[in-house]
Amino acid sequence: MKRILIPAGGAIVATGLLAAGLAGTAQAANDVASDPMATSAANAKAIAEFWADNNGAALRAAKESNVWDKGDVAKLQSKGGYSADTKPGSTAPIGQEKKTTVKVQNVNMPKTIGKVFFVNSKGEKKWCSATSIQSQYRNLVATAGHCVYDTATNSDVLSKWVFVPGYYQGKSPWGIYVGKQAFTHYDFDVYEDYDRDYAFVTVYNGVQLGSGTPKKVTKAEWDKFEGVKDAKDEQITQAEYQKCKDLNGGETPDCWAKTTDLDDLVGPDYSGAIKVLKEVSKEQYDAAPSGQKNGAKALNAIVTENVTESQYKAYTGPGYKKIDDKGNFTITHYFLKYWVKRTTEVKYYRTTFFIIDGYVKDAGRLGDNVGGQGFAWNQPTGKPVRVFGYPAAAHPDGNKNYTGVTPKWCYGNTTKKLQGSAAKKIEEHVALKCAFTEGADGGPWLYKYSNSKRLGYLNGVVSTFNDQDGNGRVDYISSPYFDGETNVVYKSAAASWSGKIV
Repeated sequence: MKRILIPAGGAIVATGLLAAGLAGTAQAANDVASDPMATSAANAKAIAEFWADNNGAALRAAKESNVWDKGDVAKLQSKGGYSADTKPGSTAPIGQEKKTTVKVQNVNMPKTIGKVFFVNSKGEKKWCSATSIQSQYRNLVATAGHCVYDTATNSDVLSKWVFVPGYYQGKSPWGIYVGKQAFTHYDFDVYEDYDRDYAFVTVYNGVQLGSGTPKKVTKAEWDKFEGVKDAKDEQITQAEYQKCKDLNGGETPDCWAKTTDLDDLVGPDYSGAIKVLKEVSKEQYDAAPSGQKNGAKALNAIVTENVTESQYKAYTGPGYKKIDDKGNFTITHYFLKYWVKRTTEVKYYRTTFFIIDGYVKDAGRLGDNVGGQGFAWNQPTGKPVRVFGYPAAAHPDGNKNYTGVTPKWCYGNTTKKLQGSAAKKIEEHVALKCAFTEGADGGPWLYKYSNSKRLGYLNGVVSTFNDQDGNGRVDYISSPYFDGETNVVYKSAAASWSGKIV
């Protein structure tokens, strides 16, 4: 067990994550550091929509994590070594809290694995591998610490962080799970100690985003609907406007007239008068009188439209801007009514009302949908593990064996003969012979994996990629050793509630 010590009387210059920790974004309790991610349901909803819009275009555009460059893919060292700090222990996977005898069958990919997607400080869309893990609220994801914290710039948690279990080419079969709170060891959060390169992230309930196909409805149905909705105006002729009025038994919100010229005002009793609308601010509308006089409220013409976040920020008109309790960005338009002479130049419009039913639905808790791996700590080396991930990057020599499209696996016995990386000054890693490349980082090391149950015990995560024989190909991967302090971090995360987005 390595400890980072501060010399007595020594001076520290606070930078990067250390400065963030001292400023209060990282809260250390024993060995645990915790940082907020999506801080509200509205923020989480916007993040999910960012990745899912246009049939998952952002998901498909993301590239594998690139924290490790060719110079980092070096030979593991033989110095140092881990030491167990408490007795070995484990927490059962979801569904196997009561142990059962299982017959080992062919290798099957675990349902719990997927990709975590995020945006780094350069604005690049990236992904790593990860897994769902057992927790009190069935809402926890395990991955590498460098797949949660932006270590490249010594900054805070990565932006727009989500987990997509079972991800395949833009599809999210069990929903998108937005990160709420990140937990890691204090030494990684503050000092970027890669011997603690692991993280546990609580996620909100998943959301399923539908096709967003608009459905035409009446104004009454539109008013009652609380989800995503839209209203579109099209200019029509005076004859079409009159037909609309005749069909509806009078003027309705579906067909209306407006003008920018109010010089020829008359009154509602004027022969041949035409009623027109003028959009005003909410304050002007609230201050206006009711009734039929010029400048009175047009009660049936209030329209609230849902817009994107960018449209919301760019809008400068008189409409009333608000983020509703479901996280929708809305603009409400208010109108006053006036009567003008028939000779006034008037434009006529028809409003069509749409709802986008089922656009965002609650997909439930992560663990209820895909299960969760168990957790093990202080386990001896020399035991077999299965490692799963989405390798994608080329080897240092340029050879590209993987696509990152589908998950792959490695199998073998862990070893502590090779446990230190010169590139990151690592002293307490365990290693496994495996040719995975970047993209697999964050992928789970599963101890006692059951092929039939597709469950095991998380006992590591892919952290580094190494070239032992110097031929320009990755041949070993390594993971931080999961000890009693790792278990303390895990238990803190596993007891944290997250909640729903919608």
